[in-house]
Amino acid sequence: MKVNKTIPLKIMLSLALILGLASCSKKSKSDSASRGTGWNVSSSKGGFAKGSTHKTQETGPGLVFVEGGTFTKGLVQDDVMHDWNNVPNQQHVMSFYMDETEVTNLMYLEYLEWLKKVYPPTEENYKNIYEGASPDTLVWRNRLGYNETMTNNYLRHPAYANYPVVGVNWVQAVEFSKWRTDRVNEAVLEKNGYLKKNAKSLDVSAESNFNTETYLAAPTMTYGGNEEILLKGKGASKKGPKPGKDGKVIEEKNVYAQRSSGILLPEYRLPTESEWEYAAAADVGQREYNIYKGQKKYPWSGSYTRSGKRSNKGFQLANFKQGNGDYGGIAGWSDDGADITNAVKSYPANDFGLYDMAGNVSEWVADVYRPIVDVETNDFNYFRGNVYTKNKIGKDGKIEIITNKDIVYDTLSNGKLVPKYLAGEIAQVPVDENETYLRQNFSTSDNINYRDGDKQSSKYYKFGGSDAEKGKTSEKEVMYNAPVHNVKIDSLGNMERKYDKSSKRTTMINDAVRVYKGGSWRDRAYWLDPAQRRFFPQDMATDYIGFRCAMSRVGSKSNTKRSPRN
Repeated sequence: MKVNKTIPLKIMLSLALILGLASCSKKSKSDSASRGTGWNVSSSKGGFAKGSTHKTQETGPGLVFVEGGTFTKGLVQDDVMHDWNNVPNQQHVMSFYMDETEVTNLMYLEYLEWLKKVYPPTEENYKNIYEGASPDTLVWRNRLGYNETMTNNYLRHPAYANYPVVGVNWVQAVEFSKWRTDRVNEAVLEKNGYLKKNAKSLDVSAESNFNTETYLAAPTMTYGGNEEILLKGKGASKKGPKPGKDGKVIEEKNVYAQRSSGILLPEYRLPTESEWEYAAAADVGQREYNIYKGQKKYPWSGSYTRSGKRSNKGFQLANFKQGNGDYGGIAGWSDDGADITNAVKSYPANDFGLYDMAGNVSEWVADVYRPIVDVETNDFNYFRGNVYTKNKIGKDGKIEIITNKDIVYDTLSNGKLVPKYLAGEIAQVPVDENETYLRQNFSTSDNINYRDGDKQSSKYYKFGGSDAEKGKTSEKEVMYNAPVHNVKIDSLGNMERKYDKSSKRTTMINDAVRVYKGGSWRDRAYWLDPAQRRFFPQDMATDYIGFRCAMSRVGSKSNTKRSPRN
């Protein structure tokens, strides 16, 4: 190129750079081509559904985004209870979503009404489903207290509609989360044209129920194969498949939503203990402190439970027990405004925008409780309780979908019957050697007892014994020698209950106790620390434990886009 001497060289170079960028910004035919193969991957012929290659996860109903990061898990304050079950350690948690508030009575009643409509308790085959999901309202009773008002009204009276649901055990909380997943994804599919309008409010029966995993694995088996509800999406031809040049009908692809469509949300679930503690501490708002050296004492700033702001100075920042016989302060004074629980959002949110991460009610988390956190094995997304399963395949080579006659109930230790699966769900079986052979990251389906060992709670366990090595332990060689309450149904359908009265039990810990976090309206301020951890049987309920749901983040860690560095 001839350089015009009358124009400075720097200006010429700048013009050349601008022209180069302009030419690069023009859309070329290769924009939709794979960087690996050159194939067109943005159309329905490629591996992804059309237009779905760069979709980001939408925030599900009721959820708040929690950006992941590192934090000090465990108690950094004095352990005055001398439990020594939460020694501080450094952990990293991936980004996730969490309910803005605890699940309320109103939210849970919506679940109960749906169950009553789809699985009428008047029918013999369904009579235990509604009852098995109903909260235990008798948790409010006290031998020396008059609490019948809450027993009769707390769950259903509109005055308590926005109060956190209680009397729900861990198993019920998990089942609610599964139900919520299906209802939310049902609405998502309807919105995107994959289901008939108002499909989620149609008279759906148990035989034609919607399940997210069933839809992904076998779409035509959802709703019992009812094509009036189940549509083939916006990308499908309204006139059906077209014949090709050779006269043969060309099968349409991607006519149903898939994971690659990017519209279906991951499952609602209980948060892990690490996620809950990380979200409650909300160190994101404490940049002036070095988070590598410890976390805040409470979900808010400072070491006091009262507000220091001029607008509400002296007001309690959470609902908790302030002293013996003092659950709410003196009438008319700046107390916490509640005798028992309080309506959600009655107190300020933490720096993640989450309410009641201290006080009001304690909350179930997903983890099986152990006194020791095995930080030597894992410091990333720590969780104890993994039980890996896979879809059950029938003799015909197809996945097995649960039907009405296949509904089987589990009998909890308290005598309640809960369905193992509901109609429309895919039956599950433990993973086997096909998935575990020569693997380094896991070798069994049930990993609850992986590297287990707490000698204080295992008095009768023979460490390194032959039976222990084979996984076949007698009653005296169980790692956690907890009471075993036997409940079973006899041949006549009568329930037999046998309470364990053995005097040789050494602990209350077993594989069916779960962690619960956070202080409640019954707890002193000491338990408001996010690091505190306690446990309770997973099939029992109280008047001070509730729950909230979480959802994994798919894709990038942050919502903030980062520019590539030169």
